[in-house]
Amino acid sequence: MIWEPTTLNCRGTLLDLETPVVMGILNVTEDSFSDGGKYTDVDAALQQVGRMLAEGAKIIDVGGQSSRPGAQTLTADAEWAQVQPHLKRLLAEFPEAFFSIDTYHAQVARKALDLGVHIVNDISAWEIDPDLLQVVIDYEVPYVLMHMQGQPSSMQKDPSYDHVVTDVMDFMIDKLRVLMERDVRDVIVDPGFGFGKTIDHNFQLLSDLNAFKILERPIMVGLSRKSMIGTVLDDQKRDRENGTSVLHTLALQNGAKILRAHNVANAMECIQLWRRYHQSNEPTQKE
Repeated sequence: MIWEPTTLNCRGTLLDLETPVVMGILNVTEDSFSDGGKYTDVDAALQQVGRMLAEGAKIIDVGGQSSRPGAQTLTADAEWAQVQPHLKRLLAEFPEAFFSIDTYHAQVARKALDLGVHIVNDISAWEIDPDLLQVVIDYEVPYVLMHMQGQPSSMQKDPSYDHVVTDVMDFMIDKLRVLMERDVRDVIVDPGFGFGKTIDHNFQLLSDLNAFKILERPIMVGLSRKSMIGTVLDDQKRDRENGTSVLHTLALQNGAKILRAHNVANAMECIQLWRRYHQSNEPTQKE
């Protein structure tokens, strides 16, 4: 029987994952693919985070660097200049919330953790900046281990796999072995939808998401507003929210524990309906 963890130790406070949760996305960059420029102003970011928490988000993921296909890499100093004013205000305004820092720079992660951030969300599995691993070890915080083929600037240039699910699984197993050897226990796995994958690769991963339960770590999915939705529906102009909700529901059905989402209210509705559906299928106990 596969063991499924139900909590994460976030710097001494347990985050309950018995029921799936939502990680709200806060991009504070000018060029993020969906909401670039909306929350570069700190006051606007505060309002958005307050809204996401009120709608039910358990984690707020703050990113100062775009990871859209073709994005260029910012230096650690430039990235920190983007996120530092936001993090200081957010952590002061919402002391009960869980915050993650979306970065692949060790320097940015360390400074964010010094301010009080709880989780490191690294799209690169410490391959862009190998020093990031030591930061996670030093601070004993949960770590999001994501798969990406290549780097943001080049990842969508003809990605290829022998078998995408097996290849991503092998990558995760190798990385988890290193993390376990270094006593990093609270790890979230993310197959990396859209990060060096074709549309077919993305849907194969979603279809076989249950396979990643064998890793015995919570599964996070980043499907929100991804191009796989617009491409299939042949419509790149709409907000992709309906398609996002469909994919979130499929991900929940296939084992996802964390939905990383722009629209928290919609993601929460997916979780509520998914829970009610499963409750209806539970055997009725007779008195």
